[in-house]
Amino acid sequence: MQLRIVVFSCSVGMVSSESGLFDVDVIVLDEVHYLSDISRGTVWEEIIIYCPKEVQIICLSATVANADELAGWIGQIHGKTELITSSRRPVPLTWYFSTKTALLPLLDEKGKHMNRKLSLNYLQLSTSEVKPYKDGGSRRRNSRKHADMNSNNIVTSFGQHQLSKNSINAIRRSQVPQVIDTLWHLRSRDMLPAIWFIFNRRGCDAAVQYLEDCNLLDECEMSEVELALKRFRILYPDAVREPAIKGLLKGVAAHHAGCLPIWKSFIEELFQRGLVKVVFATETLAAGINMPARTAVLSSLSKRTASGRIQLTSNELFQMAGRAGRRGIDNRGHVVLVQTPYEGAEECCKLLFAGVEPLVSQFTASYGMVLNLLAGAKVMHLSNESDDMKALQAGRSLEEARKLVEQSFGNYVGSNVMLAAKDELCKIQKETDVLTSEISDDAIDRKSRRLLSEAAYKEMANLQEELKAEKRFRTELRRRMELKRFSALKDILKDFENGHLPFLCLQYKDSEGVEHSVPAVYLGKFDSLDSSKLKNMASINDSFALNRLAQSNGDDYDTQDVKPSYYVALGSDNTWYTFTEKWIKTVYRIGFPNVALAQGDALPRETMSLLLDKGEMLWEKLADSEFGGLWCMEGSLETWSWSLNVPVLSSLSESDEVLHMSFEYHDAVENYKEQRTKVARLKKKIARTEGFKEYKKIVDTVKFTEEKIKRLKARSKRLTKRIEQIEPSGWKEFLRISNVIHETRALDINTQVIFPLGETAAAIRGENELWLAMVLRNKILLDLKPAQLAAVCASLVSEGIKVRLWKNNSSIYEPSTTVINVINVLDEHRSSFLELQEKHGVEIPCCLDSQFSGMVEAWASGLTWREMMMDCALDDGDLARLLRRTIDLLAQIPKLPDVDQRLQKNAVDASNVMDRPPISELAG
Repeated sequence: MQLRIVVFSCSVGMVSSESGLFDVDVIVLDEVHYLSDISRGTVWEEIIIYCPKEVQIICLSATVANADELAGWIGQIHGKTELITSSRRPVPLTWYFSTKTALLPLLDEKGKHMNRKLSLNYLQLSTSEVKPYKDGGSRRRNSRKHADMNSNNIVTSFGQHQLSKNSINAIRRSQVPQVIDTLWHLRSRDMLPAIWFIFNRRGCDAAVQYLEDCNLLDECEMSEVELALKRFRILYPDAVREPAIKGLLKGVAAHHAGCLPIWKSFIEELFQRGLVKVVFATETLAAGINMPARTAVLSSLSKRTASGRIQLTSNELFQMAGRAGRRGIDNRGHVVLVQTPYEGAEECCKLLFAGVEPLVSQFTASYGMVLNLLAGAKVMHLSNESDDMKALQAGRSLEEARKLVEQSFGNYVGSNVMLAAKDELCKIQKETDVLTSEISDDAIDRKSRRLLSEAAYKEMANLQEELKAEKRFRTELRRRMELKRFSALKDILKDFENGHLPFLCLQYKDSEGVEHSVPAVYLGKFDSLDSSKLKNMASINDSFALNRLAQSNGDDYDTQDVKPSYYVALGSDNTWYTFTEKWIKTVYRIGFPNVALAQGDALPRETMSLLLDKGEMLWEKLADSEFGGLWCMEGSLETWSWSLNVPVLSSLSESDEVLHMSFEYHDAVENYKEQRTKVARLKKKIARTEGFKEYKKIVDTVKFTEEKIKRLKARSKRLTKRIEQIEPSGWKEFLRISNVIHETRALDINTQVIFPLGETAAAIRGENELWLAMVLRNKILLDLKPAQLAAVCASLVSEGIKVRLWKNNSSIYEPSTTVINVINVLDEHRSSFLELQEKHGVEIPCCLDSQFSGMVEAWASGLTWREMMMDCALDDGDLARLLRRTIDLLAQIPKLPDVDQRLQKNAVDASNVMDRPPISELAG
């Protein structure tokens, strides 16, 4: 008996409820954890929901934490399901950590904890002759004496030492290895071939160029590569990536979305033959490609996105690590994590021990889904004069559709996990309320009366009331001191606006209460800098409201009108900081002279302002207060040299501080200190009273209870986050979308009558099927030539395609006037449709971007690939992706119902002329 099997990989396309599966016995969903992927998750769930019960489903994945929930869901909607799990890996993995000087095991011998030699304190000790703490002044020890110390003793001695953020950053920067450093260790330990993950294309290409002089191949292997390259050049002359040839002949290559598909296939073939020893790749290589290696190297645990730098998830880590170890070739696979300025071994272990994450449903409704589920009777035009209708099929009612939609994985998990989580939340809230009542002032007073004698109680109560009053006054004096400091700082920083750029120290506590001191160079006042991006941030973000009033609570001293202002500085950690006076610990006289380095150069303040304005303004809040927040934003390679010239705090002298020059601030500090001393003396007096011992027991119990409440609130926060993850919203979205469909007359949701617009939209594959159908049914497209039609279609599918800013050239191909006019007309329709979506709360994108239409029109007109790439600001792979998306849409048009035949013919002609090497399916 022959089994008929369909295998869906992570690149599976859309599936509709009307798609038939004929003569299929088994469906294999490989990498089923993509059910959690925002862009693919709905399709995965639709496959399982709509799959006929007689067809067997096999789901495979190595990174699913809640496999029991997945199996239970499939069992409920599809039939009897068996869960098979195994923790055995055919090729075991060993984890390493690479620093500037060594490649060490990441874990200890038992694999339960981090290798002690990778701790920050150990690394600090191994690179410095100064002990990392003070004991009656700085103590220096001979480096040889340190070297003779037992490593265990070192960790014991310094394991509890708490380092500042600045110290941590300095240690990490000093330990960051070059690519060649890590590669040397891999080669000397026979750990090649390796896949080296770098999370941006530019970094992959730069790494290849960096290693062009490092030969990893012998003469025989180099000859094989040359021969393979000659054959490839004969078959696909336009697909050869010329800048990569030199590195390829040395055994290194890049593999990312900026490369042509056929070139990537060529690299994969050479890698599998052992002719490429190191492939620098983006994380997309971790899925869907059969390309295992002996070693997987991760250049970082975080990557930069449009919303800022984010940490990898544990699932992403394990997916990339899973590339290490070739079955039948290697006894062990190796995973190497690399020290970066942002993460060290501690962060690596934290992510590693976190384990895989649970699947989270991403099931969302779309126009195609709603139309296919509800479509019933079809409008039939029997004659030019008649609008009679004929029912061809029975549509589902809203209730029937709801039952299908609510079969999603999110609903299943919600019905079980959410109920348990909500019950747990209720219990936590009740326990928190009880504990809070036990530590109220009344409760403490009652306990004191019960445990203390009447005389002792009266004495303690009177002293405690006095202490509270003195503490309130101390708080008030501290506030006055802060405002006096603000006033003094304003005057000081104002004096520096046009002079040199002084150094200053920023100080704050993070979310865990750890205090950080950051040396930085002052740039200027937020609203005085000539930066359009900064000013735009201030106008759109209330958190950056300038000159926000401090709350003076009606105090009668002359600092009520002090208004905190925002300032900008560059830290020694190559991070931009935006802050108010609240976060400035001190300002120094010394700094960068605001003098041009060479004749004709811009002044340092102007140069740094330009560097700041080049950034993407992705600010992250570090701390907040009533006097404004402290924000940070990652610097760039261009600001790195400036940050390196900011001195460490220990080298800055107290005599250079200028804050003490304010007499008003000095008096406020002295008043605060006197009151603080008074409070301390009163505490000592209380400690000598008769009832203090018993009262201290009550206070200790209160502290213990407060810690317990804190833990309960943390647990409550985690549960709330979990509920937000699993709470289904599919049906609400379904109804909102159905309202848009009803109002556009694509389908009558009351009678299930589907109109021609709905028929076309139901048959299209795309992000916004209804918008695509509206465009393709527009008569304005009928008079377009094939190349012009291709250009308009490209404007509908160019979402996510971006110009590479580091390229100094730009596309010289502008769309024809006809294409521009058509897109302008469509843009008016798009605006109306977006308003309709907004009215019903639907947020599905409607792409229409003419930026690349001219390039597609040129390609469809017969321009060669070489001519296209001569003046193109796109990477090869991006242009290929844009052309293939356009071809895919053109190829759909002839198959769509109720589309004009002229449009269908032009789409076929455009698709045929565009589908040619090096982007044709045969080539890719």
